[in-house]
Amino acid sequence: MILVIGATGFIGNYTVENLIKHGEKVIAGGRNKEFGKELEKMGAEFAEVDITRPETLDALSDKNIDGVILLAGLLPANVTTDITKDENADDYFRVNVIGTINVLEFCRKKGIKKLINCCSYSDVAKSWKKGYAIKESEPRNFNYTGDHAVYVISKNASNDVMEYYNQQHGMSCAWFRFPPVYGVGPHSSIYVNGKYYKSGIQTFIENAMAGKDIELWGDPHIERDIIYVKDVAEAFYLALKSEKTYGLYNMTSGTRLDLEDQARAVIDVFGKDKGSKIVYKPEKPNNTPSFLFDMTKAKEDFGFTPKYTDYHIMMEDYKKELESGRWDYLVAGRRKKEK
Repeated sequence: MILVIGATGFIGNYTVENLIKHGEKVIAGGRNKEFGKELEKMGAEFAEVDITRPETLDALSDKNIDGVILLAGLLPANVTTDITKDENADDYFRVNVIGTINVLEFCRKKGIKKLINCCSYSDVAKSWKKGYAIKESEPRNFNYTGDHAVYVISKNASNDVMEYYNQQHGMSCAWFRFPPVYGVGPHSSIYVNGKYYKSGIQTFIENAMAGKDIELWGDPHIERDIIYVKDVAEAFYLALKSEKTYGLYNMTSGTRLDLEDQARAVIDVFGKDKGSKIVYKPEKPNNTPSFLFDMTKAKEDFGFTPKYTDYHIMMEDYKKELESGRWDYLVAGRRKKEK
């Protein structure tokens, strides 16, 4: 049996569904009871779990759990705090570090050896744009300013504690380094330093569907490495099944995505024959980072090869999932949050 903590979130929903498709019994742990009902419809057992409250984990002590996927955490994209006026470092450590320790202790006491967590790709932000695919061996090199700084520090600390449990208590913890993860869900809006923004991909899709032009600011050929949520869900399954899984793994497509190609694919899939065009605005600033990660380790250790490396194919599946209505409750949750 697999315990997925943070199962009521975007990645969690897809991960639970994929594990069940592979024949796994799943406990879907989360705080959103309404989304929990949807996970039960998939075939999972829902449990109310809050990683900052160890007693909610202890309530699962009688379950025969073989592995844990930890997706719960505090992310800057969900935080309304403006750090130029206030400070929330304690929140990041309470959730991302102490919360992880609570899960580790639960696993240690129950003899669960395998726990897979996640971390930020910004831990190597100063190595972006250097012209090579970043490997797991790249030294940490991140920014100590901005709304992501303490988040990155907290995730680094949580991963270091996991390595401590690996060496001190004989566990086999691993953590996935995620770039932006695409897919139908509540992530189409984000907060940047406490201010609400609609995400770039959501803006592209909405404009294409309405036949509106898509503006490309700055360099239209900025390239970055993203991943589709279905690939993430499959990677979790493969990693849980492999005895080699251990430590840090890049979890991306391992492919550069050109901004202009992204816009063209969105127009073709979501706005075909609706008149949407690309409008270039080189004079406007574009802070989109450019980066590429090496995916060799994940392939060697648990046979993971991303399926959705072609952005056009990714968008076709995105559209299919959106029109299926299967994830309407996730999208509705995002819209409710926006209001």
